[in-house]
Amino acid sequence: MPTQLINLQHDSEAIFKARPNRFLGIVELEGQDHEVHVHVHDPGRLEELLYPGNQVLLKKADGPNRKTKWDLLAAWKNNQWVLVHSGYHRKITEAILDNQKLCPFGKLVTIQPEVKTGHSRIDFLVTQYNGKKIYVEVKGCTLTIDGIALFPDAPTERGTRHLKLLAELKRTGAGAAVIILIFRYDSKCFAPNIETDPKFAAAFTNALHQGVEVYPIVVEYDGQKISFVKKIPICG
Repeated sequence: MPTQLINLQHDSEAIFKARPNRFLGIVELEGQDHEVHVHVHDPGRLEELLYPGNQVLLKKADGPNRKTKWDLLAAWKNNQWVLVHSGYHRKITEAILDNQKLCPFGKLVTIQPEVKTGHSRIDFLVTQYNGKKIYVEVKGCTLTIDGIALFPDAPTERGTRHLKLLAELKRTGAGAAVIILIFRYDSKCFAPNIETDPKFAAAFTNALHQGVEVYPIVVEYDGQKISFVKKIPICG
């Protein structure tokens, strides 16, 4: 049975119309006949989700000075809402790390977000009860084809750089891991998207060989809350 992680209530449904650039969407609000601009907080292509005519969920923006008054939260796909707002990845991961039954590393002493390492930042540095420290990077996955969750859906130099950094940290004796948040509950296993980003796929394979731990975790969004569903393996 899914375990609730965070509350995330949407404020309106809409019909997606266009995406002029990667951070801007145009939608038609439910029950209205005019279009509004919304912020897209995900640099991925999202072509299977953000296309004209698809249903999407919105949340009102918090900042009064925002140019766009709405955030795009999720899009409809295969009878499920797929979260497309990467700004919530940290809260979701913190909820997983803070739950001993769900956390891949067991009960933790400390959970430190946004840790500077060299010229980069890693999403988390966690400490286990035995004193072991583990650097943890988080990636969000929205693309699933025939039950295979694939990341990335667009080339990501940043993602490749983080994998190389984790591999280097592992070589120096530190703990290193990747948590992949998968927002499609029809996913059965995870694989790097070699066709879209062969450099990321190569870095992923190398990181595994260096001993970097990878934890694909499926979560679901129902328009009101995000819940932990299951852990899945790496394909093949």
